[in-house]
Amino acid sequence: MSLLLLLAAFLSLSLFLLTHPVNTEPTQDKQALLAFLSRTPHANRIQWNDSHSACDFVGVQCDASRSFVYSLRLPGVGLVGPIPPDTIGRLTRLRVLSLRSNGLSGEIPSDFSNLASLRSLYLQGNLLSGEFPAGVTRLTRLTRLDLSSNNLTGSIPFSINNLTHLSGLFLENNGFDGNLPSITAKLVSFNVSNNNLNGSIPETLTKFPASSFAGNLALCGGPLQPCNPFFPAPAPAPSTVAPSIPVHVKKTKKLSTAAIVGIAVGSALFLLLLLLILFLCLCKRQRREPPKAASAPPPAAAEAGTSSSKDDITGGLAEAAGERNRLVFLEGGVYRFDLEDLLRASAEVLGKGSVGTSYKAVLEEGTTVVVKRLKDVGVTKKEFETQMEVVGKVKHENVVPLRAFYYSKDEKLLVYDYLPSGSLSALLHGSRGSGRTPLDWESRMRIALGAARGLAHLHVSVKVVHGNIKSSNVLLRPDHHEACLSDFGLNPVFGNSAPPNRVAGYRAPEVVETRKASFKSDVYSFGVLLLELLTGKAPNQASLGEEGIDLPRWVQSVVREEWTAEVFDAELTRHLNIEEEMVQLLQIAMACVSAVPDQRPSMEEVVRMIEDMMSRGGETDEALRGSSDDPSKGSDGHTPTTPG
Repeated sequence: MSLLLLLAAFLSLSLFLLTHPVNTEPTQDKQALLAFLSRTPHANRIQWNDSHSACDFVGVQCDASRSFVYSLRLPGVGLVGPIPPDTIGRLTRLRVLSLRSNGLSGEIPSDFSNLASLRSLYLQGNLLSGEFPAGVTRLTRLTRLDLSSNNLTGSIPFSINNLTHLSGLFLENNGFDGNLPSITAKLVSFNVSNNNLNGSIPETLTKFPASSFAGNLALCGGPLQPCNPFFPAPAPAPSTVAPSIPVHVKKTKKLSTAAIVGIAVGSALFLLLLLLILFLCLCKRQRREPPKAASAPPPAAAEAGTSSSKDDITGGLAEAAGERNRLVFLEGGVYRFDLEDLLRASAEVLGKGSVGTSYKAVLEEGTTVVVKRLKDVGVTKKEFETQMEVVGKVKHENVVPLRAFYYSKDEKLLVYDYLPSGSLSALLHGSRGSGRTPLDWESRMRIALGAARGLAHLHVSVKVVHGNIKSSNVLLRPDHHEACLSDFGLNPVFGNSAPPNRVAGYRAPEVVETRKASFKSDVYSFGVLLLELLTGKAPNQASLGEEGIDLPRWVQSVVREEWTAEVFDAELTRHLNIEEEMVQLLQIAMACVSAVPDQRPSMEEVVRMIEDMMSRGGETDEALRGSSDDPSKGSDGHTPTTPG
């Protein structure tokens, strides 16, 4: 009996301890704080006593159970010298760290990467030096990062895109140089003024005012002056006129009349003699030249056209020096200009993508085109030309046609039509908030169907893998948001230098392993695009709790918990009677993003499913439905002859 009573008492005590946790001392955090203070010179404003709890230290806050330190705020307290390693980096559950407006110097410790729970980091107004701290780019839960007014140098790394939750980034008043990376996080506040940055401002950052970039003399584009020219002009030909050399000549008296007459007569005789010699040479050459009927055409006649716009792509570019600066125009072209015209064009950066940088080029006669400057091309000139032949033959109303290309050792350029309505990415994600015109359901459906038809045409009619499906590569025509796919068929020209579809949020699971895009991986990427249209979220920016997961996994987790309504973009909730259509499109998207490639539908099937869904919903817009026996074909299969 006594044993049973003892057991019952033990269980009661255990239950009490579970429901009434005892306040504990964060011993390890306290040791880390005391080590930091003892190794960092400071003013007398900080007086931490070892006999007190760390949760009672000045500038320190603990959680409700006082079991760990979650906030350390020591602004302007006279801290000087380097931040000692193995001190603050041991506060692994820290949420907020503020050491601003002190005299801290040296590099930011690498063990800051251990602060995996950190949300806010304020180190502005110190004397910190070195390059951008690599450890900070591993703090994937950061929402605000302020490193302004320090002595940091080097480039701003592209790995800053690991901080997918970042809303505020402040790097002004430092010595950063190099190009600005294209930052994909949904930043609300941003400033890189007064650094040594150069190059064009990425499209993702052009929404910020000019003051965010002021003080960088070599930055251009966006809210600043346009970048011009967008690639170096060829070196001018060496002058045939010898430079004049100033000669000091003593003043002489005027020539006499006899001298002037003599000079005139001598000059006339010399000119007559010169003409006679030239006439004799021409006569001699005509006697030696065979009749035209028996002569063979010059070797270059088979390759060189009357102008650079009529070069035959099948013959390739001639290797002669005169041919090196020739644009190769593809069949069905509507433009008449050459490389020199492009060199003189005013240029504006449209954006930097995974395959290169795109520019809007306005030629002197008023023609506007898009020039894409490729990077990391890893194939030979012949292989490049062969692939451009394939791409250049693609003609469809939902595909942006390739008009011309240029290949040299240093430059690889592609020329496309300019579509002034911009991309789906800009329309869907740009400037959300007050004053924005939301993208309505009908427009989203039209874009989905147009993009599906364009991709089905690539797969069915020309057997081309797109390889880089993403919302920034879905361009829009002014007429009712008609969607057109761009940047298709370029993966083969990069060889093994980079994986296809380098935007991870759209990349099919098998592409990560094989590094090879396929028709089925295109279908997966298109499924992500449909989810983007439905949710209003960009891939890699959707989140569940604090974990930054990819868009398909996030949608699957919400649907699994039967919160389907939470998936859809809030901007669509104002539309009535579309819930059933949204759920149907969601089912199509989830089929496309199946982890097993063979379980994904073909793009032909996707087009039919979208068309059937729209017909069941009573859609009467013929431009939207566009019935066709072959779902990969548009109404006429041709591209308009005028840009836009």
